[in-house]
Amino acid sequence: MTNSINEVLEQDVIFITGSNTTENHPVIGAKMRQAKQRGAKIIVADPRKIDLAKQADIHLQLTPGTNIALYNGMLNVIIKEGLLDKNFIESRTEGFEEIKELVSEYDSKTVAEICGIREKDLIEAARLYATADKAGIYYAMGVTQFATGTQGVMALSNLALSVGKIGKKSCGINPLRGQNNVQGACDMGALPGDFPGYQKVANEDSRKKFSEFWGAELSKDAGITLTEMFDHAGDSIRFMYIVGENSMISDPDSNHLRHQIEKLDFLVVQDIFLTETAEFADVVLPAAAFAEKDGTFSNTERRVQRVRKAIEAPGVARADWQIFADIMERMGYENNFSNASEIFDEIASCVPTYAGINYERLEDLNGIQWPCRTKEDLGTEYMHQEKFSTPNGRAQFKPTRHVGLDENTDEEYPIIFTTGRILYQYHTRTMTGKTDAINEKAGSSYIEINPKDAEKLYIKNGDRINVGTRRGELVTTAKVTSTVEEGVVFMPFHFIDARANILTNKALDAIAKIPELKACACKIWTE
Repeated sequence: MTNSINEVLEQDVIFITGSNTTENHPVIGAKMRQAKQRGAKIIVADPRKIDLAKQADIHLQLTPGTNIALYNGMLNVIIKEGLLDKNFIESRTEGFEEIKELVSEYDSKTVAEICGIREKDLIEAARLYATADKAGIYYAMGVTQFATGTQGVMALSNLALSVGKIGKKSCGINPLRGQNNVQGACDMGALPGDFPGYQKVANEDSRKKFSEFWGAELSKDAGITLTEMFDHAGDSIRFMYIVGENSMISDPDSNHLRHQIEKLDFLVVQDIFLTETAEFADVVLPAAAFAEKDGTFSNTERRVQRVRKAIEAPGVARADWQIFADIMERMGYENNFSNASEIFDEIASCVPTYAGINYERLEDLNGIQWPCRTKEDLGTEYMHQEKFSTPNGRAQFKPTRHVGLDENTDEEYPIIFTTGRILYQYHTRTMTGKTDAINEKAGSSYIEINPKDAEKLYIKNGDRINVGTRRGELVTTAKVTSTVEEGVVFMPFHFIDARANILTNKALDAIAKIPELKACACKIWTE
């Protein structure tokens, strides 16, 4: 996030796209509702009538996979109506003329047809966003989990840059992280091309720095992503070590994934429970849960926060860092850490954006937002105030085109299948699935289907129905609802009784390598 969570309370316009915020990020969603009560306007761009859409001033119920066309269409309106921040564009950006030429193809009428929305709503949304003094963009996996996800984010960036809504308080582009320490994991180098602090593996200076720091020769070659790893399982990859990830539920095309896992010579899973993935492991290493260890989480607004041990871990479960340290020592690499605080001191010494943070300061300040570069620095509430983190300090406009889904509907598979999360269950239910009260509220799978589609298929609410894609089939319960448009169905991915990710498409974004979990073609039938 370029900006802070609490800044939403001061915004005039809130643009939410590809995020069911009140269910997936309920604290932030609650703040959005508070902002609405204070007079803020809300724009929601989502294929479903999510809760926030009911309160929105404009709901753009677009067809899945048409995000880029929508953002380009909004920018076309902004340019056409002279709503640009020309001073910001000239003084702080590069490449606008190329973008201007590209989005001229995305007139409001054409975009409305592509997206399946009303032209007047598109125009009004663009005007609202562009003319607001304080407006923020909030997005999540409804933007990124497409084969064109990276381009979708770039198109949002183009939109914000065109009206100068980056580098300002209560504005910005704000991706909402899916879990409580995803941001921290990325900060620490849990990306195939990065060392900690987003210092690139391919960069010779970065590689030399970390080789000397860790006393080991490091490769210049980037690794591969999770989805790619499973494609290579049993071939170039013979061993996998999976930590805190329940891939059998969360990853796409899970029939294929199971086949690949079974090809491995050896699998280690480190987790707090025996997950569906751990059941395939040769060795399971029991890990301590969040309340059973000391450490930090870096949350979605870049805030580094302390986690304090409240209870002892059960049995032989231990903190992750202790398990890692033991394994490293047995492989010949000596560790001298005695606690989590010492590990954080090492992080601060090699990650410039964390350099001013330590456990003592975290206690005193109740969390610090990076970048925090010195011990006198109080952290960064919102980013890019004076310049951008590019070689010349200017932001880059990036041309992006709408290209549609990787897998289109046809006569055999006529319906678009999309997935997501619900309020009551968390990710793969590793924890929430063990809570009886939650399971009484939402304990089994279902699929949302529009009443018109249900009528055509002779389906009634509560019927057991078959759903199939080119990758597999499952049986689940029909929930007939106008939350989804005709021709689109939605299924939560949490549930083991009917795993939605048996059906999903693992086609990858060419840049970020994220699979197209959010849309594929399906068919529905009854016995």
